[in-house]
Amino acid sequence: MIARALLSVSDKTGLIPFALALADRGVELLSTGGTAKTLRDAGLKVIEVADYTGSPEILDGRVKTLHPKVHGGLLGRRDVADHVEQMNLHGIGNIDLVVVNLYPFEATVARGADWDETIENIDIGGPAMIRSAAKNHDHVTVVVEPADYQAVLDDLAAHGGATTLALRRKLAARAYARTASYDAAISGWFARQLDDTFPERLTLSGTRASLLRYGENPHQAAALYVTGEKRPGVATARQLQGKELSYNNLNDTDAAFELVAEFDPKDGPAVVIVKHANPCGVATGDSLLEAWDKALMCDPVSAFGGIVAVNSTLDKETAEAISKIFTEVIVAPDADDEAIAVLSAKKNLRLLITGGLPDPRATGLTAKTLAGALLVQTRDAIGADGSRFEVKTKRAPSDQEVADMEFAVKVAKHVKSNTIVFVKNGATVGIGAGQMSRVDSARIAFRKAQDAARTAGLDEPLTKGSVAASDAFFPFADGLDVLVEAGATAVAQPGGSIRDGEVIAAADAAGLAMVFTGERHFRH
Repeated sequence: MIARALLSVSDKTGLIPFALALADRGVELLSTGGTAKTLRDAGLKVIEVADYTGSPEILDGRVKTLHPKVHGGLLGRRDVADHVEQMNLHGIGNIDLVVVNLYPFEATVARGADWDETIENIDIGGPAMIRSAAKNHDHVTVVVEPADYQAVLDDLAAHGGATTLALRRKLAARAYARTASYDAAISGWFARQLDDTFPERLTLSGTRASLLRYGENPHQAAALYVTGEKRPGVATARQLQGKELSYNNLNDTDAAFELVAEFDPKDGPAVVIVKHANPCGVATGDSLLEAWDKALMCDPVSAFGGIVAVNSTLDKETAEAISKIFTEVIVAPDADDEAIAVLSAKKNLRLLITGGLPDPRATGLTAKTLAGALLVQTRDAIGADGSRFEVKTKRAPSDQEVADMEFAVKVAKHVKSNTIVFVKNGATVGIGAGQMSRVDSARIAFRKAQDAARTAGLDEPLTKGSVAASDAFFPFADGLDVLVEAGATAVAQPGGSIRDGEVIAAADAAGLAMVFTGERHFRH
């Protein structure tokens, strides 16, 4: 039976009706500070914890619930005679229900509070009570989220004022997950303040946003967890229409949106088309519609069933053009009413609005799982800057070639390695991805360009007169030979091979301009 409850919450959502329901059952209410005032203002009888323990709040409220009458009442086992005897000896009564949510540490950090204010928002008594109650869940019910209030009330109604062990175990698990995520947020904040990118102990935390229908394949289970990072993207986007996003949809949409963010809207509209996490068309244009047409031309076959990301407000004309082919997801910072109306006819197409673009230069960490381990690295936040390109050939590239090589390097950074990307006039015209041999990537990119030319009724592939970028150095000149065959006039690569001299000589022999970027962009 729940006879006594201790309520101490910072988030008072749903508190009053929950407390009223407890009081109607004759539950004695203990509380602290602002929570006690809120309950009294609602007409409820409340006993202050300080009065209950006989010990005043001290140290500006830092010490109020850290008392044997509180923790003894939570940790004492009702089924152990020695515990009962000691509790009676020391005048410690049972506390059957604890309702605690913690000081808003995460929100305090998110709004940029200074060091002292952030430290003061580290809860001590709250986690201690939560952990005590959760440990003794055989006898004590612990609630850390307002969303669980109704489940407790339903259990009380169904079981004569008591909760079931099944519910108490479930709530205890949630309680420890909450204190773990809270401590993870605190340790992460400290690491950032101390510029400790890779602390000795790394604790990652996420809140489940949704259960997914399945994972990469139907026999795999999956869920989406959000970390709280303030980065516009698919995890926090608003879905305006369409069916539930799948695991693969989420992964591919993130890839598309992160790539389109490489193109600043101030420099003009950009469109990215992604299939299986690799771009199959990227372009800029004077309008979003022009960018879409140019991106689609790169590989119209692969675009079928793909993901489309744009870097500016989606308009009606572009929406109409995209809707002519089967598209899984469109993600944009915003969309006008006419575009939304056009896409509403496509019931299965998901339209996501993010409210902004992620900063491609922002620092952060990325992680991959291994067997029994995590691989953690800093985000690849280096961009392409033509002013830093180092010309290695006799012929220097033209301004247009430099601009297109910048574009090609931005795209190559987001394509699975090994990668070759052809670009012409601000649009990809051939992409070769994920091959064990760089020569094969170049051949695939050229072949796709030839296929696209046939589809468009062109006399020659658009790689004729294009530039190319490689995500890593050319180990041999044979990869460069394919670029020459495709008609490229300039190439950007990181450099760093022991055979750089041979590759540069091959470029000179073919009349190509070659630049070294000095930065490799492997993506595995």
